[in-house]
This record gives sequence, C-alpha cells and structure tokens, in this order.
Amino acid sequence: MQYALLLYEDEQAYSSPDKNGPETKALLAQHMAFQQEIGAARITSAGLKGTATATTLRRRGGKHTIHDGPFAEAKEQLGGLYIIEAPNLDAAIAIAKRIPAAQDCTVEIRPVLGRG
Repeated sequence: MQYALLLYEDEQAYSSPDKNGPETKALLAQHMAFQQEIGAARITSAGLKGTATATTLRRRGGKHTIHDGPFAEAKEQLGGLYIIEAPNLDAAIAIAKRIPAAQDCTVEIRPVLGRG
C-alpha cells in the first residue's frame, strides 16, 4: 500500500539569513541518506517552497476565489512529502520515524487512494 508522509515544520527555520548554511546543508544530506536507506520503498519525495509562494483556491457556493498564501495560518506548515510503499501502517510509521526532519516537525501518515 502507498502512504503519503506529510512533513509539517516551522518554516521560519528555513527563512533565516543562514538558510543556505551548514545546518540546512547537513539536513539535506541527511534526507539524501534517508532516501538511500529506504531504497525501493520511496516512490517519490519533494520539498516545498515557503508559504509566501502559495496560492489558495477556494470554492464556496459554486464560485471560485483565489488568494495569496496558505489556507490557514499556523506555526507549522506543510514543508515537504514522501510517497512510500509499505505493507501496512506499522511499517509506514517505522519509516516515518526515520525521517531526519521528524526531529523538529510533525509527520502526518496517510494512505494514498487508489494505489497498492
């Protein structure tokens, strides 16, 4: 079964003047190593640009409106995701626990519809 591992984190950590500094580079290296570790279980993954680049489409009463920014203001924002293949939820949780950013973020684990 395929699972989405959605990483919610405080994007302020990545908007500091040192966002391309050694800490960020080390975290990216950890993510690359993690991807190698889980091998074929990883279907795809991606980081997301900050919420300042987001556009939100809302539909209410059959009408669409477009807004700059995320749907809701919160301390943690969706910062990236992995799509993985795992035999069950317990296995998906075990993989999610190994995500490097999971030390300072929330990981939502959700089955992907129509797959696996």
